[in-house]
Amino acid sequence: MTTGTPQTIAYPAPDAHPYRRDEAPLDPFVIVLFGATGDLAKRKLIPGMAYLDQSELAPHIQVIGTSLEDLTDDEFRAVAKEAVEKYGTHKLTDEQWDNFAKILTYVPQGAGPQALATAVAEAEKQLGGNGNVQRLHYLSVPPKAARAVITMLREANLVERSRVVMEKPFGTDLASAVALNHFVHETFKERQIFRIDHFLGKEAAQNILAFRFANGLFEPIWNRNFIDHIQIDIPETLGLDERANFYESTGAYKDMVVTHLFQVMAFVVMEPPTALEPRAISEEKNKVFRSMLPIKCADVVRGQFAGYRELDGVARDSDTETFIALKVGIDNWRWAGVPVYLRTGKQLAEGMRIISIAFKEAPRTMFPAGSGVGSQGPDHLTFDLADASKVSLSFYGKKPGPGMKLEKLSMQFSTQETEQVGDVLEAYERLILDAMRGDHTLFTTAEGIESLWERSVELIEDPPPVKQYQPGTWGPNSIHQLIAPNAWRLPFERAWREKKAR
Repeated sequence: MTTGTPQTIAYPAPDAHPYRRDEAPLDPFVIVLFGATGDLAKRKLIPGMAYLDQSELAPHIQVIGTSLEDLTDDEFRAVAKEAVEKYGTHKLTDEQWDNFAKILTYVPQGAGPQALATAVAEAEKQLGGNGNVQRLHYLSVPPKAARAVITMLREANLVERSRVVMEKPFGTDLASAVALNHFVHETFKERQIFRIDHFLGKEAAQNILAFRFANGLFEPIWNRNFIDHIQIDIPETLGLDERANFYESTGAYKDMVVTHLFQVMAFVVMEPPTALEPRAISEEKNKVFRSMLPIKCADVVRGQFAGYRELDGVARDSDTETFIALKVGIDNWRWAGVPVYLRTGKQLAEGMRIISIAFKEAPRTMFPAGSGVGSQGPDHLTFDLADASKVSLSFYGKKPGPGMKLEKLSMQFSTQETEQVGDVLEAYERLILDAMRGDHTLFTTAEGIESLWERSVELIEDPPPVKQYQPGTWGPNSIHQLIAPNAWRLPFERAWREKKAR
């Protein structure tokens, strides 16, 4: 691909005013689930739709599954029931399952556009069929299959009254992202497209916005004058299993950093939006991406776990990274000179999702030598993006007793300690609901994704060689030189406090 500046495209903004709870209820929806027998559909999408259907959150829905497998309606319902029972976090009663099964149908993708159009028409008839039924097409398919699905929807005349949810990665470099956006925009308008990042659907990710913009305690110090550096650390213990063939052409950077870590970073460093609504938030996120400095190879460590090249579908001389750590700079007044460190990888020591804000250390000449101040690093505000999300603020305090001895203390909060813990939605449940509402807040725009690929050109075209690391470690040793004189927050020296049983 060329490294020249691509032609600027003026993308239309997503809808500015999504459905609000005090407005009229949503119209009913037909959900067409492409890739309905795949791993993501079984683990997250079908269980999520089952819960939304029996809750009061979603409108009336009909679900049409489609994939390459030739199944009957009953065979697909059996697949769906096993998925709900095995992976669903909200368990259904027999009656609830029976009600969900009634709205499930299946059309083999090989049956063609007309068969799909007929199935959608029948589903709309079941929902009243008076012209107000909306359509949500969920593309749970590999990126290379997205074009065929978009073409099928166009040929089936299923574009009107439709929204389309697209899974990552959205392109593999700048040229492919521009081409894919252009192709999709030939059929769907930008306001109809929802590029999904399930990390932003997590309760903890949205809590970042609440912490920053609802509290006078944090927003005044959320800048280069008080913050030393930021870490976004998402190690995984999982390997690749049967995904090695897909992963070989993707790698950790394209699979995780562009589509997940950068999106989370935007929530952490964005300017206050003019309003808490999709258009304003999307614009502030895009400003972050436009402000990013191009990623330099000298600021990147790529790794590959020992044994990766022996996996099926992997080249014996593969240079695909299963681990990546990098330093990112944001070139604006708020963040100039504040490094953002990102790390993610497969088969690492722990599986965690941590955002850590390190504050600058205070002058401490007044404290006697040996007091302990500064000995355990700077103060941190830490967000845990796990489903059982937590927030911790660490600081130095005096140890009880004679003399001035200090130690690191912390204040912690967990959603598990609230009375609303049962109201927490799974990330995909929230995002499916937001797509039906037309709310783009937690989704990526065409402009945003192209900005990220543009700043990745040097890394993609001439990446540093991978360094081997042993499974169960934290990656190659050179990650410590990357972050010096700072240190990685993971592994934690102190474990999170757990809620004590009453």
